[in-house]
Amino acid sequence: MTAAETFAFCALVVGLICGAGIWLGAYQSRLKNRERELELRARIAEAEALGSKSELAQLEQRTRVLERIATDKTKNLAAQIEDLRAPTN
Repeated sequence: MTAAETFAFCALVVGLICGAGIWLGAYQSRLKNRERELELRARIAEAEALGSKSELAQLEQRTRVLERIATDKTKNLAAQIEDLRAPTN
């Protein structure tokens, strides 16, 4: 093997190592971005679940009031109906 061939071989090896390093850095960056994306999706799903639980609790409370109105004939019936008309936000 001549000096030129040895130099070319060393340059090729160094180039391959550098290329592999660049590729590995890009791959790690892609994995990090994917991890962040999955974490954000999990947070969004958690927030939606909490919102659904809140809405469910409000609906259950309204159902209890409606059941009470249907079964109890008291003087404050009008007040209970007005409470149901109030915005639930």
